[in-house]
Amino acid sequence: MAATSGSPLASRLSVSVTVFDQLGALPFYNEDIDNEADVSAAVTALRAAAAEADAALVVTPECNGSIPAVIKNAIDWLSRPFGNSALKDKPLAVIGGSFGRFGGVWAHDETRKSFGIAGPRVVEAIKLSVPFGSLNGQPPRENAELAGNVREAVGKLIAEVG
Repeated sequence: MAATSGSPLASRLSVSVTVFDQLGALPFYNEDIDNEADVSAAVTALRAAAAEADAALVVTPECNGSIPAVIKNAIDWLSRPFGNSALKDKPLAVIGGSFGRFGGVWAHDETRKSFGIAGPRVVEAIKLSVPFGSLNGQPPRENAELAGNVREAVGKLIAEVG
């Protein structure tokens, strides 16, 4: 994603976003296979993507009042090696969403808590939870308020990159 012309960010920098879409290919975290000989290609790709990133934006749905197993599993893989993870000290923000009445707040908070322990610097000032029901059946990109909130969250995250 690049900052659009006319936006305050466009005059200062160009931003690109890489979407990691292999979460389903990650094996469940197991310290016995977390070594150079046994780690899967999906884990290597996840860690490489995290290492190359200046910051991370995690978008998660809520699942039974918490985070989906694939998100927690990714956090577990990214938390290693302990004390020196690929996201260590990098700014990270979370967007949570749900059809429930709290709009993903629980998933948002659980994800932030787990990542906070895993090594990145969770940006406390960025909080965005999306009640899917408020979209009235529109795709998220067509909801002007949500699009503006996401732009604001991304802008704040960019500002945290040092």
